[in-house]
Amino acid sequence: MTLMQSILSHPWFGTWLAAVIAVPVALVVHRIGGMVLKRITRPAPAIHAMVVACHAPARAVLPLIALQMVWQATPEDLRYIENVRHLNGLLLIAATTWLALKAIGGFADGVLAQHPSDIADNLQARRVLTQTRVLARTAMTVVVIAGGAMMLMTFPGARQVGASLLASAGVIGIVAGLAAKPVFSNLIAGLQLALAQPIRIDDVLVVEGEWGRVEEITGTFVVLKIWDERRLILPLTYFIEKPFQNWTRHSSQILGSVFVYADYGMPLAPLRAEVERIVKASPEWDGRFFNLRVTDATERTMQIRVLCTAATSGMAFDLRCNVREGLIDFMQREYPQHLPKVRVGNDHPAEREPGVPQPQAVAA
Repeated sequence: MTLMQSILSHPWFGTWLAAVIAVPVALVVHRIGGMVLKRITRPAPAIHAMVVACHAPARAVLPLIALQMVWQATPEDLRYIENVRHLNGLLLIAATTWLALKAIGGFADGVLAQHPSDIADNLQARRVLTQTRVLARTAMTVVVIAGGAMMLMTFPGARQVGASLLASAGVIGIVAGLAAKPVFSNLIAGLQLALAQPIRIDDVLVVEGEWGRVEEITGTFVVLKIWDERRLILPLTYFIEKPFQNWTRHSSQILGSVFVYADYGMPLAPLRAEVERIVKASPEWDGRFFNLRVTDATERTMQIRVLCTAATSGMAFDLRCNVREGLIDFMQREYPQHLPKVRVGNDHPAEREPGVPQPQAVAA
């Protein structure tokens, strides 16, 4: 028997020939199908981004599907066919999981590309950004868990372990439930944050006495970038169970306040005129509102409050600093005698003792 006859008579010859034909056919289908899908999905950016992201994993999925069809059509008595089917099935599950992950990520990127957040009024963009990222990460987690579970279930030993675990589900179920409680709590909290959106990416929050912006929302925690470049890490459940301040919940516009203290002799009209000049000259002011009012009076000073508006919290902080510095400079320059003082002794002339020097006012 010649070598060619030996090859042609081998039990695996027909199967390998079918496999060699099936793989190039699957690759041709992938190429043609990919071009067609890219062309017809161009009007829908999110779907188009998903198709583009799926191009590489689909190149692995389609040949594996074709091979699996070949192995399934092979006679059962062929040696090692069960092992080949099992290995191909594992690879197919892994490739399909990869495809699903890329599809979710591509769709999310396409949605985010339609809502850029680098604009002045980015409230809607931040809302979409938060929902898309949290939901995409949740979906990816579910896909990975499902893919891993499907791969394990292809092993008979794993199925037997699962059956034995179900038989003793009374105690093990309680233990597993307690162990998985933080995971499921964060998963549910993530879905609540994505749907209800008490916080969004780039929101300005005051949490635990710290002021900062939401830098990242993961599947288990939130990263808050503090104003001094520190990072505050909080679990997702924190924002469901505890109160916090959100300065950009509905709008990034904010009303800032400045408090200064002056002696009772300080006239208010010049202060109001100076506040108007300072605010209108500040580029941080958004033109909506400002005023000056005396909001409190103590036995020594009066409390003067200035309100002014800005488009963002960062601009409001700078505007408040400008107003505070400007008023202090104005009072030091024009009305230094009316800066806060501490009076010692009796200032009424009728009650002064003759020949006794009276204490002078001392600046606070």
